[in-house]
Amino acid sequence: MSSAFPTLPKSFVWGVSTASYQIEGAVNEGGRGLTSWDAFCAEPGRVVGGATGDVACDHYHRYPEDIELMRQLGLDAYRFSFAWSRIQPTGRGKVNPAGLDFYDRVVDGLLGAGIAPTPTLFHWDTPLVLEEAGGWLNRDTASRFADYAHIMGTHFSDRINQWITINEPVVLTMLGYGAGIQAPGEQLGFGALPAAHNLLLAHGRGVAALRDTGATNIGIANNHTPTWPLSDKDEDREAAGLYDNIANWIFADPILKGAYPAEIAPLLPESVHDDMAEISAPIDFYGINYYNPTLVGAPGSGGVGTVDGVELDDSLPFSLHDIEGYPMTDFGWPVIPKAFTELLVSFKERYSDALPPIYITENGAAINLGPDAEGKVHDNRRIEYTESHLNAVADAIEAGVDVRGYFHWSLMDNFEWAAGFSQRFGLIHIDYETQKRTPKDSYYWYQQVIQANK
Repeated sequence: MSSAFPTLPKSFVWGVSTASYQIEGAVNEGGRGLTSWDAFCAEPGRVVGGATGDVACDHYHRYPEDIELMRQLGLDAYRFSFAWSRIQPTGRGKVNPAGLDFYDRVVDGLLGAGIAPTPTLFHWDTPLVLEEAGGWLNRDTASRFADYAHIMGTHFSDRINQWITINEPVVLTMLGYGAGIQAPGEQLGFGALPAAHNLLLAHGRGVAALRDTGATNIGIANNHTPTWPLSDKDEDREAAGLYDNIANWIFADPILKGAYPAEIAPLLPESVHDDMAEISAPIDFYGINYYNPTLVGAPGSGGVGTVDGVELDDSLPFSLHDIEGYPMTDFGWPVIPKAFTELLVSFKERYSDALPPIYITENGAAINLGPDAEGKVHDNRRIEYTESHLNAVADAIEAGVDVRGYFHWSLMDNFEWAAGFSQRFGLIHIDYETQKRTPKDSYYWYQQVIQANK
């Protein structure tokens, strides 16, 4: 680690991120309805160790303590997600007052601590009734989402000044509906692409619904990965190009260009083009979640064969490969900060004046250390990861990319989806037996970075 802290613009927004199902717990309290993730976790073998989000970090009951830890950290903003099924237990119809009351307490607590609440309306926890009606394969879900967005904008737009519609539609599409690794556990391959479109349509309709309530500063949080071909062979470059479109550009081009990539459009019904005006409604910022690049080769080129321990379909027209020669997080993801700069610069080059300001809405590393004999968590590798990636953001800004803020993933260790509690991304250690919060060395380092940049 260097002695100097990363330097970002004075107006830069410093934040952290979480998501409702990963931290809240209290799944049967306050009138909350069941979700796709409740059902997925109940299926044996789906989640490492049989873990669930039933309790998670018990944030539902411990949010005042968590807000105080955020205040001490010195944050400008906190990105969290509303649980749709706390607001509308079935995803439609009547509003549950207890759900609004809970988020009133969270939002008001944040404002009282001088922290800007920055909610995501949907972070994968689809109300189970909607999932059972087809979920995101059902176009009607986009309309139900717009109704929900209108409810939230009406209730909170007087107190919330930045909104994110949907988190990482690519992951829900590819891992949830395509590969079956995450909820709802469908293995549809390219048959999952209608879910991608309906999620994008929901985003567009959500933007319109929020604006109708007077909400401002609206964007999306998309996960993106630089895609590197295994070699210069034509077949590897072609496979990487296909993966690049599926992982990145079918989720960004419709919003920022008003069209799907030409190579992908034939895989979708012609009717999708009728929705482009809604999907490409102007947004105020674009959120990018980044963790690592992806190495892609032609099918049969000896790829890794699994993602997060789940076997991939060997009929796919590409194969994924390990990237060797770099440090690794404990999740097995390569640490390559220069790829982060590459990604951000590629957005400026691809979209030019159509690109709104960017916020880094997630970035972080799984470093699975617990407290030592003195109760300290010396997670120097997380500090090194974060420092190098903040410097990568600074390099992108120097190259002309308009990046306005950074939200570290995550505030605290949490339920890491299909990996259960096996991976720890937090600045704060959670003892899941006692729910004790222990700020790690990275927490205090990030605190100093924020202070040094004020």
